[in-house]
Amino acid sequence: MGEKRYTAADFTLVYDGFAPEDEGLREALTSTGNGYFCVRGSADWEDTGDVHYPGTYAHGVYNRESTVLGAYPVRNEDLVNLPRCWSLKLCLEGEEPVRLANVLLLSYRHSYDVRHAVLTRELRFRDRAGRETRLRSRRFVSMGRMHLAALEWTIVPENWSGSVHVLSALDGRVLNRGVARYQQLWGRHLDPQGPRIHAPDVIALKTRTRQSRIEIAEAARTRVYQGADELRVERRTDQMEDYIQQTLTFDVQQQEPVRVEKMVALYTSRDRGIQEPLLNAGKSATRYPAFREAFEGHEDAWRELWEVCDIALPQDPRVQFLLRFHISHLLQTCSRLTPHHDAGVPARGLNGEAYRGHVFWDELYVYPFLNYRLPEITRGLLMYRYRRIGEARANAEEAGFRGAMYPWQSGSDGEEETQVVHINPLSGRWDPDLSRNQRHVNAAIFYNVWHYYQVTHDLEFLREHGAEMMLEIARFWSSIAHYNPERDRYEIHGVMGPDEFHEKYPDAPEGGLRNNAYTNVMVAWICRIAREALELLPASRREVLRARTRLTDEELERWREMGRKMFVPFHADGVISQFEGYEELPELDWEGYRARYGNIQRLDRILRAEGDTPDRYKVSKQADTVMLFFLFSQRELQEVFTHLGYEYTPDTARRTIAYYDRRTSHGSTLSHVTHARVLAELDPESSWQRFLLALESDIDDVQSGTTKEGIHLGVMAGTLDLLQRGYLGTEIVDDVVYFKPTALERLDGLRLPLQIRRTAISVSINGRRVTVTVLAEGYTRPITVNVQGVARELNGGESCTFEVPRPLGAIDDVEYTGGKALAGLGE
Repeated sequence: MGEKRYTAADFTLVYDGFAPEDEGLREALTSTGNGYFCVRGSADWEDTGDVHYPGTYAHGVYNRESTVLGAYPVRNEDLVNLPRCWSLKLCLEGEEPVRLANVLLLSYRHSYDVRHAVLTRELRFRDRAGRETRLRSRRFVSMGRMHLAALEWTIVPENWSGSVHVLSALDGRVLNRGVARYQQLWGRHLDPQGPRIHAPDVIALKTRTRQSRIEIAEAARTRVYQGADELRVERRTDQMEDYIQQTLTFDVQQQEPVRVEKMVALYTSRDRGIQEPLLNAGKSATRYPAFREAFEGHEDAWRELWEVCDIALPQDPRVQFLLRFHISHLLQTCSRLTPHHDAGVPARGLNGEAYRGHVFWDELYVYPFLNYRLPEITRGLLMYRYRRIGEARANAEEAGFRGAMYPWQSGSDGEEETQVVHINPLSGRWDPDLSRNQRHVNAAIFYNVWHYYQVTHDLEFLREHGAEMMLEIARFWSSIAHYNPERDRYEIHGVMGPDEFHEKYPDAPEGGLRNNAYTNVMVAWICRIAREALELLPASRREVLRARTRLTDEELERWREMGRKMFVPFHADGVISQFEGYEELPELDWEGYRARYGNIQRLDRILRAEGDTPDRYKVSKQADTVMLFFLFSQRELQEVFTHLGYEYTPDTARRTIAYYDRRTSHGSTLSHVTHARVLAELDPESSWQRFLLALESDIDDVQSGTTKEGIHLGVMAGTLDLLQRGYLGTEIVDDVVYFKPTALERLDGLRLPLQIRRTAISVSINGRRVTVTVLAEGYTRPITVNVQGVARELNGGESCTFEVPRPLGAIDDVEYTGGKALAGLGE
């Protein structure tokens, strides 16, 4: 049992039949959230076990604990699994609660409405006494009311009448146990603070995180209805210090449906505008409307989001559904409610515990979609980084550098959360973890701030927050770089690139590499743009900021020098080298490892389990040097390399991309997004296949079990950005919006909205015609649009259709000779 199907027409993902082995994946994929908190899609009536894993997570609720492994304590900060709010169980005629394991399922349907993030389960079952019952469960986390979650049951006794008990509970007896490889680590993060009864039909529970002292309060109002009338029920409340349960007893009649509504309020002590979490949760649960009215407000809020976020591609129903599926999940993590909180972008969303809920560089893939539609969300998320600039400065100073050194993994306060050891699931050994040397996260934050400004022209943000981050990041790179007089170039040693397989040189005692090309080119660009950003500020603000950061003329001159003298390693044939010395590494026997292991995405684990290391070989987990062609246009890279005094041609891109394509295992699904974009012009067919692989990577769990630990938010958002910046070729240069579409035969019927500097536009493709419309409503200003070299100025309410004369060939029409789309996956 367990067939999966989805339909683009009604935005629905459907699982027909129950499959215990797939339940963890389904729970992650059908999570419901509103940008403040999120609840995994586990069955309301099931407890944590080998099959089911209920989980509730809220932005910013972290806790730090230590575990002794061997002789040494290992400290970890985790996004906390919060008390279970949707526990609702059914007992027939006083017997044990119904579970999927103790009844005979006659039918089972688990469906997910992507349009409104609503989870529905419909089942018919026969119990041991022969009673046949229909149960329909429907629930959502409200996009219209920040603290509200709502659950509705419809119970229909088909061949019997009698008494039922409904057990409605709030359960604080939860642990962080959602990731198998973390099982040795301490998972208890909550201390009980006691239950409460707020009203006859409202129970509440308060807990507190053990180290961070964050209070979490949940309150639940449970009522029973027949038709429009509320039923009188017998209520009994049982409670412990970390658990409270209300038992509702009532009679049901054969074939007469009864509805149970559970309306939940969730608050934490991090919330604004509240008196005290428990008090506010109780008041809210008492005041919430009934399920139907609450759902109407939820629908309205989602309708408004879809108006500015939907991407229509009707010619391919599978692609259409998955695009909307990804939009829905992105908005459940980052919505208009999110900026009300001190929230970053957890790499695995808010529906699992992988990566311990930390914030990495994945925001680099998330912001472009938001920038062009909901820039206020990006602004709020960037403030997460700005609020931690003090910790980033302290991190840099402690390491012997200046400026701001943001951590590779960030949690509550911006301290480096990267582990010093990690477990290899293949060998069972705890190996050293050197990934904190991925200082390129600093470059990503700088890039995010600048490109947010480019799309929005939000000078206020740049003036008050963004420029300071940019200057301090540039200062960090200036301090970590050193001048090599023999080369007359600046170099950076001791860092890792995005590849992640290469942590150090083979047999070297210390971690880090010399002159990672991606890092050095990014730094050269940063040193130029930081000066440009400073000049954009009003003179008075510029002087105040320089005084506050003590930015000297000598530093600015050093940045200017670094912008034209950073060292970039090349192979003898002109391919950009991933790092200095990469060319001398031996090749790996790719076919031999595929034959032995099949899926070789995680070659690092395979090699280390064999007593070897990927440091020795020309292998990459994911795009590294290739990231340059993902982040920058050919025009921008030409400018950077020319300014550095290096020869750069379109053939440099073609040969460099092909070289690494053949040597990348794609151990991160982000790599498929990156390679799909850089191949959009070089090899459109291969690009599209990788786009499809990225689209389906979570829903089909291509990494063999990781998605149940939390969705890959960067990949989901990256597939959306592929449409707008990859295949549509959207780019803003000065005050002109450029579109350079590729793969037009794949994009026929595409329609998407964009917001350019507060002006809303719509772009559609019909055959070889691209139509751009400046919407009349709201704020508008004239926009100059350039499609394939033809420019038009459009005012509010105006549109223009551009004819694209021919398909775009590969760069310089040179044949691409890279790897296969599934290079690392085995055949």
